[in-house]
Amino acid sequence: MLEYLRIKNLALIEDLALELDQGFNVLTGETGAGKSFILKALGFLTGEKLAADLVRPGEDKAVVEALFLLPDPAGTEREVVLHRELAAESGRSRLRINDALSSQETIKALRPSLVAVTSQHGQQQLLSPAYQARLLDEFLQRLHLVPEEDWTAAEAGKRRLRELAASRQALETRSRDLAVRRELLEHQKSVIDKIAPEPGEEEALLEKRAAARNAKVLREAVDGSLALLLGEEAGLIEAADQLSRRLAHLADVHEAYADDVTWLEETAIRLRDLSSRLRRERAGGPSPRELEAVESRLYALAQLKRQLKRSMPEILALQSEIEESISFLDVCGLELAGLAREEADTAQALAVVLERLNTARREAATRFSAVLEEELRGLGFSPEVQVGCEFERQLLFADRAAEPAFATLGEDRARLLWRPNPGQPAQPLDRIASGGELSRFLLALVRSSAARDDVEQPTLLFDEIDTGVGGITLNHVAARLKELAGRRQILVVTHWPQLAALADRHFYVEKLVIDGNTTTRCRRLDGEDVFAELTRMAGGGTQGAALARELMGGTNKA
Repeated sequence: MLEYLRIKNLALIEDLALELDQGFNVLTGETGAGKSFILKALGFLTGEKLAADLVRPGEDKAVVEALFLLPDPAGTEREVVLHRELAAESGRSRLRINDALSSQETIKALRPSLVAVTSQHGQQQLLSPAYQARLLDEFLQRLHLVPEEDWTAAEAGKRRLRELAASRQALETRSRDLAVRRELLEHQKSVIDKIAPEPGEEEALLEKRAAARNAKVLREAVDGSLALLLGEEAGLIEAADQLSRRLAHLADVHEAYADDVTWLEETAIRLRDLSSRLRRERAGGPSPRELEAVESRLYALAQLKRQLKRSMPEILALQSEIEESISFLDVCGLELAGLAREEADTAQALAVVLERLNTARREAATRFSAVLEEELRGLGFSPEVQVGCEFERQLLFADRAAEPAFATLGEDRARLLWRPNPGQPAQPLDRIASGGELSRFLLALVRSSAARDDVEQPTLLFDEIDTGVGGITLNHVAARLKELAGRRQILVVTHWPQLAALADRHFYVEKLVIDGNTTTRCRRLDGEDVFAELTRMAGGGTQGAALARELMGGTNKA
């Protein structure tokens, strides 16, 4: 049950609060005052999206909060407090459940136990055969004639078959594409395999060639250095040795030259080491034959790049792709055969479950029709109104119909037929129902589902469900809503005084201009205010007042 609702800074609403009765609550007011927007705010609070421009101009955020009292299996009630904010700048929202941050997924899972909305949009849904089929399935689930495991198995089986079909189609598509290209792929593979490039090979060869091109300059420098060090008659090394020996004699006489002798001896050692390294450098470097091999290999790689019109990294990637593609073609048949076996096994198991569900659907259709007929009679339809279901086999995999495992695999999908008046043939609901008839049909569905005795008893929100209904029929609708309010909390948006007069709690929504700003206000009505509003809804004047007085049971003497 929705006990309290507050809306702040949302569209025209500055600050609005409602304390609802556990029974029949109504919202009335002129068209455009903002009644339906209060229901939209409830939708936002329970998981729907709102645009950032709906935040009241000049405010940072809009806030919607509510207190729900929910029954639990123990027969007690627990409080659920919801608080959701909408930021004007970013459009992002923040949700709290019982003062703890929560997610959209959590509130959407909780929503079925909080509110159930019935509106003109629901009437349009009712025209959809898919929606009609879902209604019968929901009724069947409430009857518990089919184990819950069958519903779960059916959904899992259909989901797995869709996955297998998608995998099979992807394999077949890729296989066809590669089969067309196989000749080209194998040609490209042979061209690449003939050269057999290696990762990093081209870079290494280019470095060798660059080094070889500098070999002449390097050799000249080495030869010149060695000539100075060794010389034909006496090079630097020999000169250093001679000078060292002479200074050694001199040092015997003058000790001041002893350090010079040591320095010369060390210098001679360093010069000999340099000479050895230069000779090794002269002996190293690529030979002419090696240089020829480098140039030949680089030429082959260049020819491969020109032929395939790709860079070397692209050629190496192509090589891996070709190998993987050819390998795929070789094993694709085995994978397809495996998928086909799993599809057949899954389809066979699913067929057994679907047959049980299809049988149960046909059995439940009779009870479903009887429940709706009883509700519709109470809503002003002919005592001879008839509701039925026709079934159409919907094949799950028509593209595989030629295979025995898939030929008849499908579900019996119900479509509502009805005969509102005697002497007419039954026809699909979406072909002959008027707006008013759809409103009552939708109410009949809501009442039938609300009759179940379970813990999940959401507040029922009716947004102008009385559209297209009038006269005596409106009295029937009002009476059925009032009776339903004895079992469930109801919040109704209406323009009809016949409905508003039955309210346990009546709220009036109005649009006011205060200091140049338009604001939507909502206030609870009692006594004279209720009478005045019913008079307005009834057209005003003496006649409106008379109808309002009659609807209130003659208790108001205004």
